[in-house]
Amino acid sequence: MHVRPLHDRILVQRLEEGEQQIGGIIIPDSAKEKPQRGKVIAAGNGKVSDAGDRVKLDVKAGDTILFGKYSGQEIKLEGVEYLIMKEDEVLAAIEGVPAGAGKTATARAAIVKSATAKTAAKTGTRRR
Repeated sequence: MHVRPLHDRILVQRLEEGEQQIGGIIIPDSAKEKPQRGKVIAAGNGKVSDAGDRVKLDVKAGDTILFGKYSGQEIKLEGVEYLIMKEDEVLAAIEGVPAGAGKTATARAAIVKSATAKTAAKTGTRRR
């Protein structure tokens, strides 16, 4: 199914932040806050101004954006959750996402653990 938002609305899919831990305690899903970062899946053609001209949107499909906690309307299409929001609700567009920024917390922890093990092997020390 193809969905095309109308006017100045955009279709956004939330980007998961990964597993949240505080002091070694894993936070259950019910207590987690929803991510405020997402990827624009589709964008409308723009808003019509009072003069009758169409004002194009600043964001486009594929952009990574930041939005407010209570922004947009949640919808479910074919089992996948999306947000439909007006472009005015977008706080910022993320342009230069550094390598590894999209990895989950578990993947980042595995990378750090691997690097620590390699360093310990080189220096002859062991981690307890």
